[in-house]
Amino acid sequence: MGAMRRHRKAAGGLAEGGDHFVKVSRSYGPGLFACYDTPDLPRTNNDLEQAFGSHRYHERRATGRKGASPALVLRGSARLVAGLATRRQKVTAADLAGANPAQWKQLRAALEERRQRRVEQTRFRRDPEGYLKDLEIKLNQLSLPA
Repeated sequence: MGAMRRHRKAAGGLAEGGDHFVKVSRSYGPGLFACYDTPDLPRTNNDLEQAFGSHRYHERRATGRKGASPALVLRGSARLVAGLATRRQKVTAADLAGANPAQWKQLRAALEERRQRRVEQTRFRRDPEGYLKDLEIKLNQLSLPA
């Protein structure tokens, strides 16, 4: 984007379009062009789709399922990154020992929260009246004085 601003005069009639592109791109903030800041991150949508497709293929082969694994839906943010990383290079115990325990616990908590929401959705779909009755009981217990 800096080059677009520097060479604005050479763009002629396209200068206004370049200005608009720079303005809109800046409004999206950092992370818009993360593919250039992060090594091995796919550069285009096609590359990204190929990475996702490859992961789905390997996941189906490993589980024997025809469709996506429910675990991939729940824990995809961790499983996808782990799957892509292990295909790029061999991961050793020393690599895992350097992990940040606080970040790991935070990720585990977020994944568990997502799993719990999914469990509650399933309970509601199976028995909406019972689920709502349990919620009402919990609400009444919170509002009663101790």
